[in-house]
Amino acid sequence: MPDLPSPQDATEAALFSECWDAALSYADLCTAGSAAAAELAREAFEQGIRELREAESGTVRGYGRRSARLPRIPVLLTAVRATAAAWEDAGQGHKLDPDLRLWLHSDQAARYTGPPLERPVALRGLRDLQPADAELLWLAEAEALPLPLVARRLGLDPATAAGELAQVGRLFRDRCHRNHLDSPLDAECRSYARLLDAVTRSPAADTPDDLSRHLATCVPCAEAAACLRLHGGGLPGALAGGVIGWGGLAYLERRRRAAEVRLGAGRPDRPDPDGGDPADGTAGTRVARHALLVAALLVSLLALAVTLMPFGDTADESAERPDADRQPVADPGPSLPAAPTASQDTPSASASASAKPSAGHTPERTPDRENPDPGPQGTSSATADGEPAACHADYDLVNQWPDGFQATVTVTTRDPLDSWHVGFAFPDGQRITQMWDASLDQDGSRVTATAADYNKSVAAGGKLAFGFLASRDGTNHAPSGFTLNGRTCATV
Repeated sequence: MPDLPSPQDATEAALFSECWDAALSYADLCTAGSAAAAELAREAFEQGIRELREAESGTVRGYGRRSARLPRIPVLLTAVRATAAAWEDAGQGHKLDPDLRLWLHSDQAARYTGPPLERPVALRGLRDLQPADAELLWLAEAEALPLPLVARRLGLDPATAAGELAQVGRLFRDRCHRNHLDSPLDAECRSYARLLDAVTRSPAADTPDDLSRHLATCVPCAEAAACLRLHGGGLPGALAGGVIGWGGLAYLERRRRAAEVRLGAGRPDRPDPDGGDPADGTAGTRVARHALLVAALLVSLLALAVTLMPFGDTADESAERPDADRQPVADPGPSLPAAPTASQDTPSASASASAKPSAGHTPERTPDRENPDPGPQGTSSATADGEPAACHADYDLVNQWPDGFQATVTVTTRDPLDSWHVGFAFPDGQRITQMWDASLDQDGSRVTATAADYNKSVAAGGKLAFGFLASRDGTNHAPSGFTLNGRTCATV
């Protein structure tokens, strides 16, 4: 019987699932069709994971590295927006929602990539929080997850989570107020800054008419007011609008309804969140589209989760913070662990694979179902002269369909490495089309995967991993002849 995943692994897997679901949900809002949504989500997810990994390794410098201060889901959502903008610039705008295309060419969109002091105060305020505090605020407010669930996900005490969230909200308000004052305000905005702070502190305070008129015409001050007014339920909108911009409110509604459905709170008699009416069949059309989105997914979350390291602060990042010596309110203790490897022997991996079928095919977790004779795998754990093998390679077929498949390779090294390249050969003419966490070189059947800058160092007894998508024509036997830096690996 295979070992069951630990509670810590299950928690981490749930966090990764939230990340992917959020990216796909926003990508669907940004695109004109389900296939484009899956493509946009895949590209953005890989970009976001890469940014987080590079920030964790300390290889990113300058202001762009500040994006690592955002919680994981906001990093991935901004990656969706940035990828959509890249599509528009590259002549692929026809894949995007027409309203988003207009927004991308507006002054509002320019604020998210312009000078730091001109960016929305909610974005700057969230970045200024400690990572644990920012994660708590985003999951509880923007993702609409129940606070006890958020506490379990982040390793907090459910009994004190409400108090911690309230304190984090006050810290966020203070950061936003400071950032608003630091913004390049004109004389009129600056004259209202003190009054705005006072009015938004109390739920019973009335807004003076002149301030109300000003907020109706001044976008930066209205954004600041939404962040400063913690009462009234406007904080989720302020967070989503400040972080992702276009489509923020629609994203919040989708996440709220998704949370209700996952927790069994959704009712069939409620109106469709996207405006569909069950009576006229449009709700069914929306459901079908979301099913196609999942069906079009070629990159599974669990395979990418193998490569996702804990996202803690680096020394450089902590040093540049004004509150670097402050312990975060929602301190979950140690950094989150590395994601569990997606293994075809674990119940959680099998469940994930079966939960995401692809259109026109049935996912297969076990290669032997189609190919009962997978060919020699080199399963010996020692070399021909009896010496222990320098490495062990584990090939995991994550998913396959009639003309393609997804797989991961995990190699355990006996010796420490300061760089690596892994070689193997396909027996059936398979061709890799995309690879992550390594660079690809394929010559005929022989494949060489070379380390990226952020994962080239591996300790003795440590693991390295990378994943890929590939095409196939008919049979799909597992590769063989695994090597690490030219030395033969045993396979397990």
